[in-house]
Amino acid sequence: MSPLARVCQLPRSEFVLSTAILTGPPVAGSSLEADLRSLGFDVRVASRPAELDGHLAAAAANERLALIDPRFVGHTHALRLALKDPRFEAGALPGVLGVTPEARRALPGALTGGPQEAAAALEAAGVQVHRPELGTLVATVPTDETARKEAEAAVAAVDDEAVRLRSAVKSRDGFFTTFCISPYSRYIARWCARRGLTPNQVTTASLVTALIAAGCAATGERWGFVAAGVLLIASFVLDATDGQLARYDLQYSKLGAWLDATFDRAKEYAYYAGLALGAARGGDDVWALALGAMLLMTARHTVDFSFSEAGQDASENTSRTAALSSRLDSAGWTVWARRMIVLPIGERWALIAVLTAATTPRVTFLVLLAAGTLAACYTTAGRLLRSLHRRARTDRAAAGIRALTDSGPLAELAARLLRPVRLPLLGVPAVALFGGAVILATAWAAPLGGYWPVLAAAVYALCAGVALARPLMGPLDWLLPPFFRIAEYGTILVLAARADTDGTLPAAFGLVAALAYHHYDTVYRIRGGTGAPPHWLVRAVGGHEGRTLVVTVAAALWLGDGGHMQGFNFALTALAVVIAAVVLVESIRFWVSSQAPAVHDETGEPA
Repeated sequence: MSPLARVCQLPRSEFVLSTAILTGPPVAGSSLEADLRSLGFDVRVASRPAELDGHLAAAAANERLALIDPRFVGHTHALRLALKDPRFEAGALPGVLGVTPEARRALPGALTGGPQEAAAALEAAGVQVHRPELGTLVATVPTDETARKEAEAAVAAVDDEAVRLRSAVKSRDGFFTTFCISPYSRYIARWCARRGLTPNQVTTASLVTALIAAGCAATGERWGFVAAGVLLIASFVLDATDGQLARYDLQYSKLGAWLDATFDRAKEYAYYAGLALGAARGGDDVWALALGAMLLMTARHTVDFSFSEAGQDASENTSRTAALSSRLDSAGWTVWARRMIVLPIGERWALIAVLTAATTPRVTFLVLLAAGTLAACYTTAGRLLRSLHRRARTDRAAAGIRALTDSGPLAELAARLLRPVRLPLLGVPAVALFGGAVILATAWAAPLGGYWPVLAAAVYALCAGVALARPLMGPLDWLLPPFFRIAEYGTILVLAARADTDGTLPAAFGLVAALAYHHYDTVYRIRGGTGAPPHWLVRAVGGHEGRTLVVTVAAALWLGDGGHMQGFNFALTALAVVIAAVVLVESIRFWVSSQAPAVHDETGEPA
């Protein structure tokens, strides 16, 4: 199978070989066997306890296995949640236990009890048994005929399919997605499920639609801008649908989560490029604005990711800011206002689509930058206030923040040499901020073609080493990754804009896009529980401080008087191609082959 086919295809959970064993004779009139078969299980009956071990031995080692009390009464979707969710090794309900092939090895050699006893044995062996929240769904094991009739009446009173459809939608999402997209996208998700489509196929369709939208914007014609806006909204509808399809049909996978997250960034940044190309056709150069928008969005996401990583294993925040946030959450209108002001992906794409269709690329980018800056200031201020009252973070959180910095060999060498240097409580982010300010100010003000930016890049690498010399345990040490993103991307933007030659800003845009992919890939690896990218990869692409130094050296060689300006364009392009090739090959290899548990974003946090 080709790599593209592997990316687009996700096996449906119902198609995985599965065996369900009833631990006793079936109850007359029960629909349990039919419900299990509808979920893809081969149903076997152990009429006597002695038959149970024989059925267990007969089940193939690669099969998902379910043990069911034949008296069970409940909704089909309750069974699906316990037995078919691929994110968990085992799932349980009253009278129900589902286990993956891996978890089956922890079952005792001879089962003498029912599903409840087997679940207890798994937990005693260290296997985490997931017990899904059912809400209004019913799952019970009645002990007499009267209780059975009451349970069956309770099942009949709740529409199983309606609950399943509602649960396909995130419980916490943005205003635009909640009220303008999800009311109908959930039905598109069900339509896809009934036709055997997978979330990855819908994700790919969303990407293709967004790329067509970018192509329409690149025409520079009014019809192209209008079509681009419409197609961007269509792409977002499909983007919402893929996650809803995954939740509706429990088609989760780590590959799917990664595709959904990284394709969101690819779609948005490709659309920025399309707008910039369309503006250029009309005689307006907005590449600097497009690159600035990409820098702002990436830096803002880095703030979100780094702050979240800093909170790993942290106790409940008792600061006044957290208390105020809780009080505001009790008033409905403030919840939606706060979710809109942070400009999540739904609101952001709707804003871009409307502005594209109604105005010009320049206006679109200027409004986007203004709204994005407001959102970044709001979210960062809240995180800063919360951080001041957080207790010292754990070693795991500190390691995660360090991985997000993407620091290379130069910073590592400086950190080893400067380890004895002790900094005050807020000295780590202060040093990183100082280093970033030095390189950005020098790139902006120093004469082109001089070596002052190179010297500033060396100072920046030294400051990065000082900041990383000790574990990142301080209350504001999570600011290092966004500081480093802004310094690196900003240096590329400033030098490319000052070069003022054809092709320099598009080349810089390509370089920053390749770097952004690398940094988002790092985030999703850490979120997926597999840790940071391999150390050789970070060293191979130079680290943020090494790449910044390379860019300033290229600027010194080719941007001075008498220099060959196209040489700088070539250097940026070559660096982008090399980084993209190395990162993409390793990233695709990892995500296609990874067997780690699937992790999907169900938080509704801004994207």
